[in-house]
Parts: sequence; structure tokens; C-alpha cells
Amino acid sequence: MYAIVEIAGQQFKVTKDQKVYVHRLQAEAGSKISFDKVLLIDDNGAVTIGAPAIEGAEISAKILEHLKGDKVIVFKKKRRKGYKVKNGHRQYLTQIQIEGISATGNEKKEVVSTKKAAPKKVEEIEVVEKAAKKPAAKKPAAKKAKEETK
Repeated sequence: MYAIVEIAGQQFKVTKDQKVYVHRLQAEAGSKISFDKVLLIDDNGAVTIGAPAIEGAEISAKILEHLKGDKVIVFKKKRRKGYKVKNGHRQYLTQIQIEGISATGNEKKEVVSTKKAAPKKVEEIEVVEKAAKKPAAKKPAAKKAKEETK
């Protein structure tokens, strides 16, 4: 069983007992949190897709620690100009462990609509056709320069 969940603006494919690094969360280390923006759940082939999220589905997790990611070097250079700038960046991360995937939203499966779009009213069609048939406003012709005489 796995799920696709949105955590701190990013989507992750998670399974039970998996450890994931996410952007820094505001909760304390050791606390339990839950995420309710579950986009997809696969339970041994039975796939439930949310529109956009599954109602009632929840991912429970435990915060293991807060840490900083690896250093990323940002180097900018413009050749032949003497311009060089070197910066570094370390992202603040939180390591979480997924404790469970609650799929109480399985009863409500996504229904793909096979209905055709409702036909437009006759008045709406005529207004759209009239607007499309209007000629574009003509620009006045540019005045030609008079030739100078001797």
C-alpha cells in the first residue's frame, strides 16, 4: 500500500515505515503529525484518486529530527567581464517517518464523467458568432510625404 501526499508544497510517494526528508515543519521533534491532503492511494491494485484530494484520507507521521541539507554551491560568472560570485546554500529539512496510511476515503472513488458538455443556448451561439464576424477596425492610411519642388 502506498499513497501520494502533499507535504509542505511538495508531493511525495510514501509507504508505511518509510523515512522522508521534507521542508522544515513547525512542529517539535518527537511529535506526531498528520497530513490530510492525500492525492492518491493504491491498496494492492485498488487505486483511489482524489479530485484534488481524497475526502477523509489521512497520513500519520512522526517527526524524527530537524536538520540542514547538504551544501549547494551557487557560482555565477560572466566571461571576459571579471564578474564572479560564489554563494552557498543549505536547506532546512525535517526528517519524518510515516506511521500509517488511513484510507477511510475509499468509499468515494473518482467517477470519470462520460457526459457530453451541455449544448449552448441559441442566443449564446448567435452572440458569439456575431462577435467573431465583426471586422477589425481599420487603421487610417498613413499620409504620404509630399515631394518637395524646386
